[in-house]
Amino acid sequence: MEWYHIAGIFSGAFIIFIIIHKIGKNKRPVRRAFLSFLSGFLTLLAVELTSSFTGVFLPFSLLSVMVSVIGGIPGVTALLTLNLFF
Repeated sequence: MEWYHIAGIFSGAFIIFIIIHKIGKNKRPVRRAFLSFLSGFLTLLAVELTSSFTGVFLPFSLLSVMVSVIGGIPGVTALLTLNLFF
C-alpha cells in the first residue's frame, strides 16, 4: 500500500472524527479528534513497551497501527482480545 493511501485513510478518519465531535457539540472538535488518535497510538505503544514484562505482544504492523489509531483504546483492546483467542 502506498504512503498516500495510508495518509488518505488517516485523514479521512480524522475528518470523520472531527465531524462526530462537532455533532456531539464539543467545544474543540479538532483537539478531541487528535486526542482520540493520540490515545490509541500511546496505548499501543504502552502495550509494546510492557510486552517483556507481561508477555502480551502486539506487533507494529500497518493493520495494528491503523486499528489502534482509528479505534483508540477500544481498538487496542479488540486487538488484545483477538490476540488472546487466535
